[in-house]
Amino acid sequence: MDSQTNDPLLETVEGSTTGHGGSVELERVLSDTETPLMRRFTAASIIEVNLLYKLAAPAVMVYLLNIAMSMSTRIFSGQLGNMELAAASLGNQGIQLFAYGLLLGMGSAVETLCGQAFGASKFDMLGVYLQRSAIVLLVTSIPISMIYVFSKPILLLLGQSPSMASDAALFVYGLIPQVFAYAINFPIQKFLQAQSIVAPSAYISVGTLVVHLILSWVTVYKLGLGLLGASLTLSLSWWIIVVGQFVYILRSDRCKETWTGFNTKAFGGLWDFVKLSSGSAVLVLIAGLLENPQLSLDALSVCTSVNALVFMVSVGFNAAASVRVGNELGAGNPKAAAFSVLTVTTVSFLIALVEATIVLSVRDVISYAFTGGETVANAVSDLCPLLAITIVLNGIQPVLSGVAVGCGWQAYVAYVNVGCYYIVGIPLGFLLGFHFNFGVKGIWSGMIGGTGMQTLILLWSTFRTDWNKEVEKTNKRLNKWEANKETLFKE
Repeated sequence: MDSQTNDPLLETVEGSTTGHGGSVELERVLSDTETPLMRRFTAASIIEVNLLYKLAAPAVMVYLLNIAMSMSTRIFSGQLGNMELAAASLGNQGIQLFAYGLLLGMGSAVETLCGQAFGASKFDMLGVYLQRSAIVLLVTSIPISMIYVFSKPILLLLGQSPSMASDAALFVYGLIPQVFAYAINFPIQKFLQAQSIVAPSAYISVGTLVVHLILSWVTVYKLGLGLLGASLTLSLSWWIIVVGQFVYILRSDRCKETWTGFNTKAFGGLWDFVKLSSGSAVLVLIAGLLENPQLSLDALSVCTSVNALVFMVSVGFNAAASVRVGNELGAGNPKAAAFSVLTVTTVSFLIALVEATIVLSVRDVISYAFTGGETVANAVSDLCPLLAITIVLNGIQPVLSGVAVGCGWQAYVAYVNVGCYYIVGIPLGFLLGFHFNFGVKGIWSGMIGGTGMQTLILLWSTFRTDWNKEVEKTNKRLNKWEANKETLFKE
């Protein structure tokens, strides 16, 4: 016992599990070849799990709270009637998720660059990256908002009834301000995550959810504004989150070095930012398509709702993975980057196994949380094995996508995702669903086949990576962006 207590390797671990101290200590522990392998592994695991927990736990909470706002809006709309519930669901699933996925994906470009710059201690560049990302996303929001404006004819073109299209369009009109809130919120969120500042966003989201519920009750029921009131309240709530986070950046001592105010340097290198953002957008959009088969069946709706909820846990680990890998690459720690990948993938996979086990254990009753009827319950129970497989795959694939963001591989992973979805997932789903008459189970099995292939390719690509070369690429990328900054400054 005394020898373990006096072990200098384990003694240093306890005080080095945050910030750059944890990163430096992790690399030192992994490089200490004189220490026995198991002791090194134990010490490194303690450091990495602590770093990961402090990032992933608040991030998971933020994403769950954000989805809770949208779900509560649909609940309030549903209390107005079945038509209103259907319209709100159509507006959310058919149009809002497109904007959310596109802008969230483009926002991950700032996650790559901020994470690597923070690891390299180039703190002033984080604020520049934040502003560049916000500019690109705000410009992108203009054509997206036009889709919202013309949502009624678009929905009619897609075969919706005139009454449904009118109600859904009314709901969507109130979401137009939300698009521009997304454009600012996602870069701010990634800017903070890159510095391991996650808890404040969670606190702000908790407070905003409370305000959102109160305001929704007032606007929908007391003021009688109906669907438009519900969606306008949702837009306002997202702007509250944006303002709250930006006020934190301005007032927090933790952001003094990374936010130095607005400047014209943010307008430099925008085209490179657009290219990196575009790769990110395709990555997230295709991942979103893989997760939602868009079939109007009660049983599938229950399963996809459960899947969407537990998927937020994986999204939290996605954010944590990108931050950890980006920080370590920026700091020039190849061993720590590789160990971070191994740790976050393993932890997320084990959590997914637990989630899948729970789903299978309650497969016969899980539908009653959403709707009644033994027929639906039996159908859901029949689909739950596919749901469990999807949950397990989602415990790996989003994390590897987060690793890709941390490394700046968005374009490559986008090609992988597009190929697996269009070349494997869709054709296999149609073949099983229609040719072999397996119906919903066949289509979902095809999606699983595409996701499975995608996961295997990402695993192969990630674990054959030369992390020393990734450090060199990161240095070149940061030097390039630094040169852009200096050129503009001289001008």
